Amino acid sequence: MELTGLILGSAIAAGTPVLLAILGEILAQRSGIVNLGLEGAMALGAMTTAWVQLATGSTVLALIAGSIAGALLGLTHATLTVVARIQVLASGLCLFFVGKGLAGFWGAPIVGRPLPGLPSLRLTVLNEIPFLGPAILSQDIVVYLAIAIAAVMWWVLFRTNLGLLIQASGENAEVARAEGVPVVRIRLLCVTVGASLAGLAGAHIVLGFSHTWLDGIIAGRGWVAIGLVILARWNPIYALPCAYVFGGLIAIQLNAQAAGISISPYLLSMLPYIVTIAALTAAHLWSKRTAMPAEVANAEQ
Repeated sequence: MELTGLILGSAIAAGTPVLLAILGEILAQRSGIVNLGLEGAMALGAMTTAWVQLATGSTVLALIAGSIAGALLGLTHATLTVVARIQVLASGLCLFFVGKGLAGFWGAPIVGRPLPGLPSLRLTVLNEIPFLGPAILSQDIVVYLAIAIAAVMWWVLFRTNLGLLIQASGENAEVARAEGVPVVRIRLLCVTVGASLAGLAGAHIVLGFSHTWLDGIIAGRGWVAIGLVILARWNPIYALPCAYVFGGLIAIQLNAQAAGISISPYLLSMLPYIVTIAALTAAHLWSKRTAMPAEVANAEQ
């Protein structure tokens, strides 16, 4: 039971950056823009967070700085694709390399330097609840913030006029413009906010998970998040189990290595990604219906 609780707690912690990245991509794609630069925004956010944390000692400023770094890369992508009309997939790929390259270059002086990490919340007597207390009720603030963001995003997308405008922009931009929807502004907003969540995801990786900055620390999580958007059917609530299952596979990998289980570490490190591909394949074969916004489908053809 103790090991199960440990894995559950680790799954939530490891899945939180992926959840934030999924939510950011859902918001962008609901407006009709694919952001393949997600991993670059996460890397830039992680590096910026590490720098600001070391320079100021303020965790709050570090998290904000990481989010802003991701947002700036997202705003660049949105400007190139929405205003300058550059092909969306090409722009995203280029900005992935830009974000990753800048993070590696500017982050070189702080590679491996220890970071203090995010403190766990202590909810008094609730933390003493067996199993659930240590696993679920003793996480850091970003874990609970990510869950709150998922709930708010679901409400905005499916229960507000703004959500209708966002979805209209993602389904048929020309018709939306004819109806007076400010498509350009909506897309600029959604892609920028979505990338800021990716920056926050990178911030959580260095402060809430690894407690250091290393080049390549994102380790493909941004690409996985883009794939998991499909599995989550562009729904912020469905993003929660998708992210936490992926986080659980990472937790199993880490705990298996710590327990000395004789399985190749290379196979264990592949496990989360193999399962993600298998789940996406199974979902595609199980149902041919898709919730993909029409503008996103057209961009991928």
